[in-house]
Amino acid sequence: MDSVFEKIYEVVRQIPCGRVATYGQVARLAGNSRWARVVGYALHCNPSPDTIPCYRVVNRLGQPSVAFAFGGKNRQVELLKAEGIEFIDGKVDMEKYRWEIDII
Repeated sequence: MDSVFEKIYEVVRQIPCGRVATYGQVARLAGNSRWARVVGYALHCNPSPDTIPCYRVVNRLGQPSVAFAFGGKNRQVELLKAEGIEFIDGKVDMEKYRWEIDII
């Protein structure tokens, strides 16, 4: 499982400031589109929140995690807003802020 987590962390490290990715997008880029739940678990166990910006990962609707492990949902929203990300009705504007990448 460690190698799977490392693949996930490598993808998340590449999400640029001011952008977000979905759990499914991270899973696909890490090698398996069925790993979306594994992505959530890996981010909850994030060993290095300072270098692995797990707060930049939201669900497919643009909603922050209600179980954000590093200060709760409100902290995740604060961190994203600090990077200039805007929310509409509690959701990230995915059209504007989704990280667009197909190949790492």
